Amino acid sequence: MTSLALCTINSSTRSIARLCRVSHSAHGTADVHSFVARYSTLRNCSASLPRGKCSFIKTGTRQMCQSSPRRISLGRYGKGVFLAAGAAAVTGVLAAGVSHFQRAEMATKISRVEEEDGDIRERCKSFMSPPVTDIKLLEQRKDEMSTRMEMLIMETQSAFCRALEQVDGGSFRVDRWSRKEGGGGISCVMQDGKIFEKAGVNVSVVYGNLTEEAARQMRSRGKILKGKDGKLPFRAMGVSSVIHPKNPHIPTVHFNYRYFEIEEADGTKQWWFGGGTDLTPVYIDLEDATHFHKTLKEACDKHHPKYYPDFKKWCDNYFYIRHRGETRGIGGIFFDDLDSPDQDEVFNFVRSCAKTVVPCYLPIVYKHLNDSFTPEEKDWQQVRRGRYVEFNLVYDRGVKFGLATPGSRIESILMSLPLTARWEYMHEPTKGTKEAEMLEILRNPKQWI
Repeated sequence: MTSLALCTINSSTRSIARLCRVSHSAHGTADVHSFVARYSTLRNCSASLPRGKCSFIKTGTRQMCQSSPRRISLGRYGKGVFLAAGAAAVTGVLAAGVSHFQRAEMATKISRVEEEDGDIRERCKSFMSPPVTDIKLLEQRKDEMSTRMEMLIMETQSAFCRALEQVDGGSFRVDRWSRKEGGGGISCVMQDGKIFEKAGVNVSVVYGNLTEEAARQMRSRGKILKGKDGKLPFRAMGVSSVIHPKNPHIPTVHFNYRYFEIEEADGTKQWWFGGGTDLTPVYIDLEDATHFHKTLKEACDKHHPKYYPDFKKWCDNYFYIRHRGETRGIGGIFFDDLDSPDQDEVFNFVRSCAKTVVPCYLPIVYKHLNDSFTPEEKDWQQVRRGRYVEFNLVYDRGVKFGLATPGSRIESILMSLPLTARWEYMHEPTKGTKEAEMLEILRNPKQWI
């Protein structure tokens, strides 16, 4: 039985481990912690963590031009969060006084047999909602990339939602929606929770014909699209999430992983993947930044040594608020139009990235649960959220595509916006303050690992 070990260290030299048994659902599928643990190995980070026009690889990647009543007392890094797999006992405990992350690291190799050859109907039972595509159709097309990707995004949505529900104590509202032009989606939103002011995790699976505006956006990125009788049949699917916490010391996180295919006039298909994960803190914490980027780098490095440095740079360029001269946050990874070396390998890379969304973010959330904050720090959070809104409405490619696609669900597209934000006229933080330090980093992106 898969177990979750929450290990804490007391002030004495003795370590005390509390093992919390993971509950299993009626159909025998473990909850989110066993989901994460199944594909994770326990590893200690280095104890010496620091305190507190892009060039891309030649693999077909295109260049870019441009305090709660339900808190779990885990303390700082030294108290960590352990996610340990399996029937085996907990593999180890912390030595007293060590200050670093204990993280769930994805296994070095994840076989497709382990991930994908399970019964589709059984796998669907763990989802937040039945998949968008009828299960019988998914079973008939189980080897097609569209089916494999839909199962991945549904699993990613479920894993992340369950993890957030556990830390917050609240539950997600689950809305299914359909699009008359073809397809639909599942929006999971938690609003005004104990920890999260607004948390959204959306899945969409849509198909139909591209509008001219959407086709024009793609052609501007170098796509050569040859339609028939002015029509370009497409299928697009993805999972996207934005989490806005209440506490200004818990960062906002965003991730998106998607697959797109277009059928051309001669019946051939163009396909590509895109996505990424990025962090937007209100105040900089060097250990948080290092943990976040290191988790993403480890996932990238399993597939190509240049993925992390190139996609990190792409992320810094993409999430740049040009009219402000600053980035939205401290970045992460971002890629788009990824269509080589082959479809299976790119899918495996996207899957590795999707599996990091819980281990790269939840330890940071637990670390800051009990952090106090002042009204001034809350005001600064609101100002930074204003910048977040500006980027999403002015520059974000996904928002633009959604608004240009007939039948899109506007509530789901704008789910990424926070409940509250603030714009102050001519606002500039005082020199030497934590706010000024944060702004300097946003104006001059740095390497975190």
